[in-house]
This record gives sequence, structure tokens and C-alpha cells, in this order.
Amino acid sequence: MKNERLNQKKLSNIREKKVTSGKCKEEISINLDQVEGRNSVIELLESGRDINKIYVQAGEKHGSINKIMAMAREKKILISELSKEKINQMAQTENHQGVIAVVPPFNYATVEDILFEASTRQEEPFVVILDGIEDIHNLGSIIRTAETAGVHGIIIPKRRAASVNATVNKVSAGAVEHIKVARVNNIVETMKYLKEKGLWICGTDMDTKTYYYNQELKGPLAIVIGSEGFGMSRLVKENCDFLVKIPMKGKITSLNASVSAGIVIYEAVKQRN
Repeated sequence: MKNERLNQKKLSNIREKKVTSGKCKEEISINLDQVEGRNSVIELLESGRDINKIYVQAGEKHGSINKIMAMAREKKILISELSKEKINQMAQTENHQGVIAVVPPFNYATVEDILFEASTRQEEPFVVILDGIEDIHNLGSIIRTAETAGVHGIIIPKRRAASVNATVNKVSAGAVEHIKVARVNNIVETMKYLKEKGLWICGTDMDTKTYYYNQELKGPLAIVIGSEGFGMSRLVKENCDFLVKIPMKGKITSLNASVSAGIVIYEAVKQRN
């Protein structure tokens, strides 16, 4: 509880921090709803998502920065130039590359939106469920992999799990703008709902005997990836239709969650094609 309070206080401080810019003494709120880095901001502009403002480091007028500024002007998005020091103070990631876009809070989808996406593409639903992924870098990597694999949507819990923020957007290389992410109150109840809609639920667990490449992963499918270090919770595991594992040949007996997700997701892609 103490650590939780400290984390909440830390987030509160981030939201309240101000940077004073230029002669006009413009106050810039530093919040969690920022997209940083040139490629990520270009992806954001191309996605059509609302953007409040784009901050560019003064003097950065070459390469992809020119493209960003041209796109922003075309869309009538306000651009403000800041010194390198002010940009560094505002940034939430180390590799902002001299550009930061401030956006409204991330617009989460619903589970129904994800199923509708599959229907619109005339494809059988392909969903990834994350059971308590806490590392934002893992979340960003999984989102990036899922989007490239054609997954229709990702489902995450509202509590005790990472949510989409500037770092997730950066790690995903902007993929969060092209895939639906839903946050739900109860993962188990959501799994039951997906079963009612005809999906099979595949869990990943080291204690099962079935290797992922020996399991049929065709048809309407949801793949569950457990949390770092603990795997799936008991109730989530019990509500899976089947479980698969990845063979381990070395002395280290576990993989990073995003790596595990990529292996199983692309086995499903291979079988579904």
C-alpha cells in the first residue's frame, strides 16, 4: 500500500509539473497524454487522431521534422517551438528526437468494437488478452507485434496493469493508433463473454504438456499472455479452453512476456494463413 501511494503521488506530480517557455511565459502542462519521437508523431498525424498541440525543438528544421510541421499545418494543428532545455524538461521518454505531440486522453475501445473490427474485415476474431502485464515497455512491444500480425484488438485489465501512455506509444512505434485496445473490469468475465461469441481461449503456461506448435490455433481465437514473473492468475487459467507452452532448452526457464506473445501470435498467423 505504501508503494502504491508513492506511485500515485509520483503520477500526480508529473501531471502538475509546469514548464515556462519563452518571453510569453507560456505554461505547458506535463501530463501522461504525450506522444514523443518523430516516427511516432508521424504515425499519430496519419492516424487522424485529435492532437491538441505539437512542440518542436527550436532549430530542428530538417528531415522528418519538416514533414511533421507540414502535416501539422495542413491539419491546422498548433505548433510551438521550445528550446532544447524546455523540450527535455517536458519529455517523458529519453528519445523524444525534438518533437512532442500533446493529445487528449487515449480513447480505449470496447470488446464489442474489437469483434466488430473482425466482422468489418470479414475475418474470424483474433484477440490478445493481457492478464496483468505491468511493464509499459512489454505492453508497447506486444501492441506493436499484435498490430503487425493483424490482431483485431488487445484486452487489458483496468487494475494492476500497465495502461497506454506516451512510453507505450513510443515503444509500439505508433501501433497504438492502428489497433483497438480495450480496458475491462474483469478479465474472467470478458473471457466468458468471448466464449459466448464463439472464440476459443488459448492460455500460455509453462506447466502444460502441449507445445504451442502442436496446438491448433485456427478459427475464432483469443490468446492470453500472463504477467511478468507470475504468469496467468488461477481463475484466468481455469477459464482457458486449452493451454500451450514454449520449449525451453537453456538454463533460463522463462521468456520476456513480449517475446512469448510474439512467438505464439505468429504461430497462430502461420496456421490461419
